[in-house]
Amino acid sequence: MNETKLRDEIVGLAKSMFDRGLTFGSSGNISVRLDDGWLMTPTGSTMGTLDPARLSKLDINGRLISGDKPTKEAFLHTTMYERRPKANAVVHLHSTHSVALGCLHDVDPANVLPPLTAYFVMRIGTLPLIPYFAPGDLKLAEAVGEMASRHHAVLLANHGPVVAGKTLQDAVYATEELEETAKLFLALQNLRTRPLTSEQVADLHRRFPQNI
Repeated sequence: MNETKLRDEIVGLAKSMFDRGLTFGSSGNISVRLDDGWLMTPTGSTMGTLDPARLSKLDINGRLISGDKPTKEAFLHTTMYERRPKANAVVHLHSTHSVALGCLHDVDPANVLPPLTAYFVMRIGTLPLIPYFAPGDLKLAEAVGEMASRHHAVLLANHGPVVAGKTLQDAVYATEELEETAKLFLALQNLRTRPLTSEQVADLHRRFPQNI
């Protein structure tokens, strides 16, 4: 896909998520890998009204080539790309139910969500919790980097998810699946649940191997 089409895809999918309440205000950011760098949503922008011509274009060293100043969370994206060479897009949202999940006290930091549905297992797999760091803290990038080589999706405590995909559409779909599973998990609190068994999860991994 050429750069013009990638710019249009970023704008279209960002508006779709904004219109459906998955992101709001100036929260969240998107990036796509180019042959010689990245496209990213600009800092302070809202996903509902992005201008394809003003998207931030960065070179392979992270220097701004054209467009507006990139998101201040650009380091989250570049860290994911460094650790996941097959990833071509990254989505980071502050989606309500995923953030709520990252605020809970008694969750397994190695895997925050149980395997409630097949599609969560297929699109996310396991979801580690990254400890809280203030926005913009470079220690957050270090913590994400430690997990990113083994997980294409992570949840930042009290902050939101960061999800990589082979394509932007894949990353968006996985992020949406995470949000819906978080919503489902919260709805089932204090109720007896029947998550997938380890055998069922292993079967899904065999049938639908993740190659991100």
